Amino acid sequence: MFRTALRNVLAHKARLLMTVLAVMLGVAFVSGTLIFSDTLHNAFRQQSSKGLDKVAVGITDHGSHEGAERPGVSQAELAKIAAVPGADSVSGRVDGFAGAADRNGKLIAQGWSNNGSNFYPGKDGQDRRYDFTSGHGPVNPGEVALDRNTADKGGYQVGDKVRIATNRPVKEYTLSGVYTSEQGEVASGGSLVLFDTRTAQELFLKPGFFSTATVTGGPGADHEAMREAIVPLVAKDAQVETAAQLAAEEERTVSQATSSLTQVLLGFAGIALFVGVFLISNTFTMLVAQRTKELALMRAVGASRKQITRSILAEAGIVGLIASVIGFAVGLAMASGLGPLMDAMDAQLPAGPLVVGASPVIASLAVGVLITMFAAWLPARRAAKIPPVAAMSSVHATPSVKSLVVRNVIGAIVTGLGAATVVGGAAMGKESGRMLIGAGAFLALIGIIILIPLLSRPVIALVRPLLNRVFKVSGKLAGLNSVRNPRRTGATASALAIGLTLVTGLTVLGVTMGQAIDKQTTDVIKADYMVTMANSSAMDRTVIEALAKAKGVTASSPNEAGNLQISDNDSFNANGVTPGDVEKVLNLPVVQGSLSGLARGEIALDEKTAASGNYKVGQRVPLTFDDGKKQTFTIGGIYGHNEFTSGALIDTKILSSHAEEPLYYAAYVAMDGGASAANEQSLIDSLGKNPAIVVMDGDAIRNQFGGIVNQMLNIMYGLLAMALVIAVLGVVNTLAMSVFERQQEIGMLRAIGLARGKVKTMIRLEAVVISVFGAVVGVVLGTFLAWAIGQTVKDQIAGYALVIPWDRIGIFLVLAGLVGVLAAMWPARSAARLNMLSAIKAE
Repeated sequence: MFRTALRNVLAHKARLLMTVLAVMLGVAFVSGTLIFSDTLHNAFRQQSSKGLDKVAVGITDHGSHEGAERPGVSQAELAKIAAVPGADSVSGRVDGFAGAADRNGKLIAQGWSNNGSNFYPGKDGQDRRYDFTSGHGPVNPGEVALDRNTADKGGYQVGDKVRIATNRPVKEYTLSGVYTSEQGEVASGGSLVLFDTRTAQELFLKPGFFSTATVTGGPGADHEAMREAIVPLVAKDAQVETAAQLAAEEERTVSQATSSLTQVLLGFAGIALFVGVFLISNTFTMLVAQRTKELALMRAVGASRKQITRSILAEAGIVGLIASVIGFAVGLAMASGLGPLMDAMDAQLPAGPLVVGASPVIASLAVGVLITMFAAWLPARRAAKIPPVAAMSSVHATPSVKSLVVRNVIGAIVTGLGAATVVGGAAMGKESGRMLIGAGAFLALIGIIILIPLLSRPVIALVRPLLNRVFKVSGKLAGLNSVRNPRRTGATASALAIGLTLVTGLTVLGVTMGQAIDKQTTDVIKADYMVTMANSSAMDRTVIEALAKAKGVTASSPNEAGNLQISDNDSFNANGVTPGDVEKVLNLPVVQGSLSGLARGEIALDEKTAASGNYKVGQRVPLTFDDGKKQTFTIGGIYGHNEFTSGALIDTKILSSHAEEPLYYAAYVAMDGGASAANEQSLIDSLGKNPAIVVMDGDAIRNQFGGIVNQMLNIMYGLLAMALVIAVLGVVNTLAMSVFERQQEIGMLRAIGLARGKVKTMIRLEAVVISVFGAVVGVVLGTFLAWAIGQTVKDQIAGYALVIPWDRIGIFLVLAGLVGVLAAMWPARSAARLNMLSAIKAE
């Protein structure tokens, strides 16, 4: 039976090609993901080990942010640590945002990857963390050092003047040296600007203090003993860990980061393979139908049902094995190309050799073979039931009425249960509701897949009159062929329905959220410009002051972040704003009272915060600031909740007076004449042309908040493309094998006068009808699921209202029709070129 299976595979190479392609694509996704994940994990681990190879103990102390005198590890504590037995050297480190501008004044690298730190020379004048290729480390206040990559991008050499942007005003420094390093920021492709220690402390922390420190040990030093000796020398809440503990912690962090990416990619690989199941099952179902006489003869000469089943499964196993090997090779190529691709996208990933372990190999072979055999199991079971005599004169194994009735009843029950679960989850809302919706969506999708043969007849019947009217005989034949075998039509359409369900659901949710965010932006922000840091960190007070004095500014208000505590168990976030100006730059509809009281030292609450504590206008409330000082305030007004302000508004002068370093995360500016190139340049000039500060007009603001949604949608579309490609292969496969089955019929049609062009049109229309039918089912189900998920998030997104993007849905349906046309090109050409006499004699 195995030899028979092997001969059948070799005899039907062309008919099994699409199955091989489907399995290959799914396996390539799986193997590529696992190899890339292992490679990335190994690169991070190697980077971490290189950064820790000279470290014996690490100390982390971010101190207190409540105005305490100890913001980190002090210089005095470092001196004590240096005297610990076994310690060779001690170096302190402070970190913050710093970026170098290129010759054109633009920031080198992305804002989130721009880092700053200090050069901490030892007794020999060297800092072991950095290897200088030219020049030396910065030791004077006016000097900086750049990593090799940043210096090359900026075209800088030692001695050049470099504009450095930090959270403070932009300043020009002399480049003292260029270095390479195994530090994470540099090894992963980011930018790291080094200052002398005093300057770095003034910029990022406080003179005389460090946020972290590392201790190197002498030969044979006991790291654990050193750690125990250091613990009493630093603050109680400081973390003191050995190199082994630091490495283990880094390993956990890397594993979490890479596993999240792996799970997402494997999820989409699973979707692709799930879609592929329908193609594989359809292929083997048609092969079994075409080989009815052959299988019946095998049964007649003594083959048992189990042998027939094993023979079909053996065929599937051989096909799966071949596809898995090819898929693994393709996945290997994909994984090797992902690194350079992500580097080109400035993803800042560490470099490392390609890692091919046993897991991806085993997983690829197991997934490919098992998925193929699983998909072929039902056709194999049907093949085993072919009676030796009754099937001898049958060309096709027609499903019984009883089996179709049972299938439809089961499908209706599963679909109804799934839909009810989805609606129940939508009614529950929040995270628990989303979990219920996920379970219901799975049931509903399975139910629709079971029911889809039943749905095909009435849905396709709606378009048959149009086909008859427009395409005459070809259209009528195409309509009849589309519903001739409901199971085959349903299996082919199911693959497209799954893909379009996911695409439509994501699109409806994305467009709805995007429009809600856009509406919030246009409804709330009246300002002509919003000013932020490139890395989304807090701005210095001087930025706020400079904006207020800029030429053409009519109103400006910062968005200062703070916290107000009303009792031991009740507190709310607050924004410091400029009274009088805030109403001109933000549209804050007043529900009760007025915002004018902000200028008199009152506070205003948004309606959600007011409702949560049952606060009223005119009520006096005692508040405690971040520095522990208390003051009683009158609630002057209550305004509508929005996403751009926190739960309370207070005069920025009051809030900033209680903060050692005020946190200004944004500033809103209105200008005489509105947004214009001249006004934007005026703001840029007032900020000293600081490359780290971003000035956004209304369109840029909308793109800032809504662009994330569009980016995520595009990524999802790209990942789902694999499933849609497999679905298209399913249409091609179905049509090709259908043409093979209907050779005699097509030959008869040609013999009685149907022209080749009309034969092609018939096949194409059949493909279009099946494709659009699957797309319609997917669009309806996807929209339903998007509505349900939207019910669970609408309370968190102000102004959320379901939006059906009819234009995109129309594009999806048109593309589905186009997919049908393209998928039918080869089968239609084959059908039109059939020899009439040979086709009529075919069985």
